[in-house]
Amino acid sequence: MTKRSSAPAATKAGIRPLNPAEDAAWRALARAILVVPRTLEAELIEAHGLNLAEYSVLMNLSEHPDRAMRMSELADAVALSVSGLTRVVERLSRQGLVTRVRCETDARGQLAHLTDAGFATLEAAYPRHLEGVRRHVMDHLVDVDLAKFAQAVGNMAAAEPGPPARRSAGRPPSVPAKRAGR
Repeated sequence: MTKRSSAPAATKAGIRPLNPAEDAAWRALARAILVVPRTLEAELIEAHGLNLAEYSVLMNLSEHPDRAMRMSELADAVALSVSGLTRVVERLSRQGLVTRVRCETDARGQLAHLTDAGFATLEAAYPRHLEGVRRHVMDHLVDVDLAKFAQAVGNMAAAEPGPPARRSAGRPPSVPAKRAGR
């Protein structure tokens, strides 16, 4: 809520409204959070048939010893639920890019393992993704202190997101009491 808002509930609750510079920064960040991943994903899909989640799985696996990770650790690394990661890994497995194997040290655990074909796919996709990251992100940060920027963005993303929030079935979004009668 900003000073422009017609509902000053935030100020009544003791929350300081955003000043114009803060509001502009927040809105720009919120838009970038939505637009940049969509743009990068569209480019990857068009050029290599991979979405960002699939690319991220391949990339994370490529960086680990033996190109393998426990499914639960990989889910955390790519910011997906375990069930969401399972679906991504199943798609990649059907394409021969990843295999799932039992963990040798823990029979309950599963490992995702990057195949040679998966590594080759990642190597082919990497230049296109890098070019997109440079064009859509890095080229816009030329005059920004990247160390401070990385620290600030890292701090924003430091909190554990937890499971995705869901509305109860049949329950509409909350409407403030004052506005409910309008």
